Amino acid sequence: MKKKKLFVLLALLLIIFTSGCTKVLTDKNNKPVKNETTGQTLTKNILCRPTNKTTQEIYKKNKVNIDKLPECKDFKITSGKYESIWTSIFVKPLAYILLKIGELVKNYGISVIIVSILIRLVAYPLTKKAAMQSEIIKKAQPELNRIQKKYENKKDQESMMKQNQEMMAVYQKYKINPMAGCLFAFIQLPIFIAFFEAVQRTPVIFEDRFLGLQLGTTPSVGIRTAYFFAYIILMLIIAGTTYYSFKINSANTVQDPSMKMMPVMMTIMIIITAAFMPTGLGIYWVTSNIFTIFQNILVKRSSEKNGKA
Repeated sequence: MKKKKLFVLLALLLIIFTSGCTKVLTDKNNKPVKNETTGQTLTKNILCRPTNKTTQEIYKKNKVNIDKLPECKDFKITSGKYESIWTSIFVKPLAYILLKIGELVKNYGISVIIVSILIRLVAYPLTKKAAMQSEIIKKAQPELNRIQKKYENKKDQESMMKQNQEMMAVYQKYKINPMAGCLFAFIQLPIFIAFFEAVQRTPVIFEDRFLGLQLGTTPSVGIRTAYFFAYIILMLIIAGTTYYSFKINSANTVQDPSMKMMPVMMTIMIIITAAFMPTGLGIYWVTSNIFTIFQNILVKRSSEKNGKA
């Protein structure tokens, strides 16, 4: 089992490190080129042709031959030259799905939300298993607390070994797998990066708006525009859903006292990161958080009903 998990981790790392990656468009002075209207930094290796005339002129001015690119409505997974395994397996298929759903619903922000939900539904067996493990840990918590209290003031090596042995016995008794939630975490990282690239490299997506939010603009730039209030609300929703999501996931897990601040620290880190990421990525993150929250509530209710039965 350990070898299998190690293989999965190495495979994911291989994909990430062989990625084609988003390339920032730079001018003749090697400075990032920004769209003066939206304030967003533009991407050089876009997957399809921009539809906005201002954006088209910016690319042509900076010697990017956009005429060779397909129109976004005609984009296919096989469009363009081969870049890497990463781009072929993750970025292009995700961009294609976002484009097709966006064409159907007439808005690429809604498309991001739908695709985010679809990804979570596909990953549901993994995430449900992790949530169920948290509920099982909750039942084992009194026994684990007693063990921790028993060895609270014993710091010698022999006592620490006995503590670990007794805790492992409880894990085995309740069939707890501490690594149950790790697999989805490893899967979520490349999906997160792929969303970033799909948004940044697809003009009709990063040019589109959703509830006043420009999908390609970062909140740090957006709060300086006429739609600043919408970006502030987005950041507040990101903060709230992230904190509550981490709180739910950590509430029923075995932690030492020093880990109690983890939801707060992780939320602060995500907020800082989200401020400098495309708004489309923030929408993906919020949707994923809300899905996680509802999933954990449903699993908890199901566990409580089974416990009463």
